[in-house]
Amino acid sequence: MIVDRIEASVFGTNCYVLAPEDGAECVVVDPGAGVSDRLADVLRRRRLKPVAVLLTHGHLDHTFSLTPVCGAHGVAATIHADDAHRLRDPLRDLGGPLRAALEATTGRVTWKEPDEVVTVQDAQRWSGAGLGLTVSHAPGHTEGSVLFAVDRPGRAGLVLSGDVLFAGSIGRTDLPGGDPVAMRRSLVEKVLTLDDAVDVLPGHGPATTVGRERATNPHLLALR
Repeated sequence: MIVDRIEASVFGTNCYVLAPEDGAECVVVDPGAGVSDRLADVLRRRRLKPVAVLLTHGHLDHTFSLTPVCGAHGVAATIHADDAHRLRDPLRDLGGPLRAALEATTGRVTWKEPDEVVTVQDAQRWSGAGLGLTVSHAPGHTEGSVLFAVDRPGRAGLVLSGDVLFAGSIGRTDLPGGDPVAMRRSLVEKVLTLDDAVDVLPGHGPATTVGRERATNPHLLALR
């Protein structure tokens, strides 16, 4: 399986491209600010054709390039139903300092909702581009935050954790849609129930594993 990471130029959001092999169909996950040109380079170099854009949640730092990417390839945006409302106007969640930081790099920020938005629910199976995954609803950072558990037959699991879990930390709960009680429940029920060998690709920062976070992440240790 191909897993390419593109770090956004603003807020350091990780955009991922997943495909079974070069020259195949692929999915794009969380296209943030300033990734479009580098994403196009990856797709061209690997000869990949996007069939969907998957979103771990609806905050603008994960969706900034969503509509251009969807439009360029004629594909839908896929998001949990509880965060679909954010795609109508994610700018309303962006505070003054964050908007200023974004516009300092990208210029004046405007927004247009993608032409097609597909919603998913907890435990739903999704397949496309020769890949299969399971949606795991994990609210706390936003109401509709999810983990995408990607099938890797014969290998340890792979989870795209968005802003639920990071290497050494967890997602903030003081932003629009945040809920510390829901986050705690998600960590206990959706993260700590995963096998230690599962690889974790977070929405920001380096990759990690469930085992490493279980043993060292202070936020998870505090739940014991």
